Amino acid sequence: MNMHSVLLYGCAVVVIVSGFQLLAMFATKGGEGMSPPLALLRAWRQPVPRAAAGLVVVMVVLGVVQTAVPAMIDAFGRHPHGEWWRAVTALMVQSSGWFQLLFNLAALAVVAPLAERQFGSWRTLLVFMASGVAAQAVSMGGWSLQGGGDSVAICGLVGALATWYAVRGSVVALRRGALLVPAAGLVLCLLADNHGVGLLVGSVLGLGLAIPARAPLAV
Repeated sequence: MNMHSVLLYGCAVVVIVSGFQLLAMFATKGGEGMSPPLALLRAWRQPVPRAAAGLVVVMVVLGVVQTAVPAMIDAFGRHPHGEWWRAVTALMVQSSGWFQLLFNLAALAVVAPLAERQFGSWRTLLVFMASGVAAQAVSMGGWSLQGGGDSVAICGLVGALATWYAVRGSVVALRRGALLVPAAGLVLCLLADNHGVGLLVGSVLGLGLAIPARAPLAV
């Protein structure tokens, strides 16, 4: 395994471990005594987070369609010298098969409702789209000319939650750990991995959402 792969997988581990700790903290807020897995389901309680539900439904429908009509991946995904609108439509297809499709759906179902509980509907959609489109656009610029997937947008939501907590969170150790997420995003960008763009754009937006609030919230 070369150094590029070591750094790539190392960043993935950092984001997954730090991200899960953050998600568990957000999920258990107001749910004392609940284990993190059960608390993650609690994010779907009433009132149902509409933006998150909409994103999950859309991605499920698109997943079914691309499975039935594989040509959809080529029609919507990134291509060398592809049209500009593919930076948007590439978020709608999962180009690496069933594993990517199921993993991204599961990740979206966990992260999106927690982000919406924290930021609200339109801000969650803004972070998702801005992070995802930026990552796809950079990929089309030369990093990865073919493909598609919404994991870069999900990374944006994780990055936003991380920097928000780094500014306003109440647990010092977790606040410091949250900074590892944008740091991993920077390293991934240096490795020309588009997930790094998603993480960094989301992190910047999360910082912007955190700064206007004067007093930290106990989370």
